[in-house]
Amino acid sequence: MDPVPLSEEDRAILALESDTIAGHTCKVIRVEGPGVDLGSLRERVAARLDSAPLLMSRLGGEAATPSWVADPDFAVERHVVAAGEGRGGGAMDPGAVPGLVAELFAEHLDRDRPLWRLDVSQLSSGETLLVWRVHHALADGMTCMRLTQQLLLDPEPAYEASGPTAAVGSQAAHTEADHERRRGHLAKLLTREFSESAHHSPFDSEVGRRREVAFATVPLPPLHDAAKELCGASVNDAVLTVVAGGIRAWLDSVHETAETLRFKVPVSLHTEGDDAGNRDSFFTLPVHLQEPDARARLEAIHAAAAERKRDHDAERLESLSESAERRAPALAALLKRVEASPRSFALCVSNVPGPRAAVRVAGARVRSLHSLAEIGRRHGLRVAVVSLAGELHFGVCADPALLGDLTPLVAGIEADAAALSAAAPRQP
Repeated sequence: MDPVPLSEEDRAILALESDTIAGHTCKVIRVEGPGVDLGSLRERVAARLDSAPLLMSRLGGEAATPSWVADPDFAVERHVVAAGEGRGGGAMDPGAVPGLVAELFAEHLDRDRPLWRLDVSQLSSGETLLVWRVHHALADGMTCMRLTQQLLLDPEPAYEASGPTAAVGSQAAHTEADHERRRGHLAKLLTREFSESAHHSPFDSEVGRRREVAFATVPLPPLHDAAKELCGASVNDAVLTVVAGGIRAWLDSVHETAETLRFKVPVSLHTEGDDAGNRDSFFTLPVHLQEPDARARLEAIHAAAAERKRDHDAERLESLSESAERRAPALAALLKRVEASPRSFALCVSNVPGPRAAVRVAGARVRSLHSLAEIGRRHGLRVAVVSLAGELHFGVCADPALLGDLTPLVAGIEADAAALSAAAPRQP
């Protein structure tokens, strides 16, 4: 293949990697027995790689203008490997899964090779664990989910994605003829997205090299129905609500308090058929942690999110960023610094729709599918969510020196989801 220049988004993400930040996203898949062997997985991936040629490409070109170039030495055996290599081997106890995933997640991918790796481990329960890391410069959450389905999962009927992380439709906001109204929206946008919070984030500190991960799972249909019945909210509104509930539980466990935290919510701007690796924007929301009632929290989050969607904040932010890059690079650099500040947002919570129906890997049923995303400088906590066959799977990544035990946080997510689901009136 011909060299493919990295987009502006790809280069910016690549530049975020450092000694302490690995810069990749991850899918953690548990497959029911009988176990899927390493050889069959290598054959499966090799047979499907033609649909994703960038996965056979490595970084090349000049440092200032990097490109994806074909790797002449590509070998699937270097990328689909046994997780036990160098770790003692043998079937692993399922309770050790978070520790292994955290260890792998903290490792940097080799920039001399294509920036992905699939680690395979057999569990003593008879299941198979797949830990698939893809550098974020190569794929954002939506792209990584698509690649997961292309390479690993048995084909499922296409379904219509929904929620704030789905591809947004109309670009009418960019061509609105009422200039006065547009200026008013832009003023509100700058106030909402680039005003710093007066509240210090408990996750605001320099991060180290180690990672801690934890997982939560909640039933999707009752949460979806409750959010809709209670106030016409979306699943993503409910996701943000229960993550806030988890943070409340964690704060209580460490005897800390926080009044309001700003959540950053990625919004996919992918359109059907595009092949961009990274194509997203965001908006931010203030979340009031002092509110103990999950329903009241949901109503406040829904109202704030509805305003941002109505005013097309995510699309306008992308337009503003692109315009600044072209016309005022110094302003663009300033906006990026403000955007990345821990006073602009405390943590990022992403939610990507996954397969609606049950899926399989090499004939074996997938029991769970979790996503993980990397934390950032002075952002010691990150939450990624993906749906699968009627369940929402939450993946939590943190710096253990800052947050310690994540058990209260994931238990709080599950408890808050149960409370929210129970709060909705049920039809007789």
